[in-house]
Amino acid sequence: MPILCGVTVRRVLIAGAAGRDFHNFNVVYRERDDVEVVAFTAAQIPNIDGRVYPPALSGERYPDGIPILPERELEQAVRELAVDEVVFAYSDVSHQHVMHLGSRALAAGASYTLLAPERTMLASTLPVVAVCAVRTGAGKSQTTRRVADVLRDAGRRVAVIRHPMPYGDLARQATQRFETYADLDAAQCTIEEREEYEPHLAQGNVVYAGIDYAAVLAQAEADADVVVWDGGNNDTPFVRPTVHVVVVDPHRPGHELRYHPGETNLRMADVCVVNKVDTASAEAVEAVTESVGRANPDAAIVLAASPIELEDDGAEVAGKRVLAIEDGPTLTHGEMTYGAAALAAEAHGAAELIDPRPHAVGSIAATFAAYPELGPVLPATGYGDAQVRELRETIVRSRPDVVLVGTPIDLRRLVDLDVPALRVTYRLEETGTPTLADVLAAHGVIEQRALI
Repeated sequence: MPILCGVTVRRVLIAGAAGRDFHNFNVVYRERDDVEVVAFTAAQIPNIDGRVYPPALSGERYPDGIPILPERELEQAVRELAVDEVVFAYSDVSHQHVMHLGSRALAAGASYTLLAPERTMLASTLPVVAVCAVRTGAGKSQTTRRVADVLRDAGRRVAVIRHPMPYGDLARQATQRFETYADLDAAQCTIEEREEYEPHLAQGNVVYAGIDYAAVLAQAEADADVVVWDGGNNDTPFVRPTVHVVVVDPHRPGHELRYHPGETNLRMADVCVVNKVDTASAEAVEAVTESVGRANPDAAIVLAASPIELEDDGAEVAGKRVLAIEDGPTLTHGEMTYGAAALAAEAHGAAELIDPRPHAVGSIAATFAAYPELGPVLPATGYGDAQVRELRETIVRSRPDVVLVGTPIDLRRLVDLDVPALRVTYRLEETGTPTLADVLAAHGVIEQRALI
């Protein structure tokens, strides 16, 4: 380790995916004289390496910014940059994946670290309801919207702070505020970003996001009575919660204990929402509920359904060849082999669920190659204009009679389709007690008398 002005300086590389990594740097490392962050590495998301974390965000100690390297070059970076410590900072990966990367770092000569959530959470002046999950695709989005509904019904002004997705110009994305669809257009949001933001805007929520979350939080606090943290993947909250809500998925029993940092969320939770009880088997619901009880016996358990609704009652689906388009991250990071569109096609009597894999082009074909376990559904990956064009070409080549759009946004606004296309939507409904309103009242976020 080099010594600067009598201070031993530890050289750190942060392994990330354009989100948690930047936040950890901003909160834990940016102002420290005894640490020099020499690089980030990038994984999971296409086209996010080869950039520089800009000086406008990295601060005066990093006048040239910080390079962002591909994770495949980890060992080379550790050796050439004389890295003392690799800090792992991304989400929704198996425990095995975390330690494979750790083994690579250790073998290359660096120590390997996971930062405790408590070290990275910002303190808010307002009550905070954090909605997180044990896996991508468990149902955070509809749970977050349900929480926002409860808060508004109780007369609270809500600011939704969304987990970061900085895929574009990093300096321009330091803080972002989205109130209208025009705001999304102005920010050139990708499909992945729109899938998280648009449902909130449709519900009347203002969404805040970005990279510098101390500034994002301050902006949100100025506009609200309560902050709702809308987590990404299965990451832990960036803001210290008054109530920590964690969603678990009985369609993937056992995953709540096998993925990072989902298990951490489970063990930190004040309340666990066991979602999708309407489509999962009773045995799977019982297994997940018992697992929650063993891992975190103090957590309240809310049972909830996510009923699926198909536009026009699915009149055009029966007997047709159907292409099901699903939320991309749920299928890829979340390792689900199907989603709401596939379930709707089956329920409404589709003659065939088209397998898009033989028809995939470009990055869509590459996604199928990277995730061979995917079923006969099309992940709506869309991190840029080229991917959107390739998504459309894959749809055209599949020659469906009907397309079912199971993404959180209306994909028809972004992809010009030449065949009938119907939206599949879903919402969260508690099926018993306690409800989310009961939990928020018990923690003092809303008053019991304000509940309806």
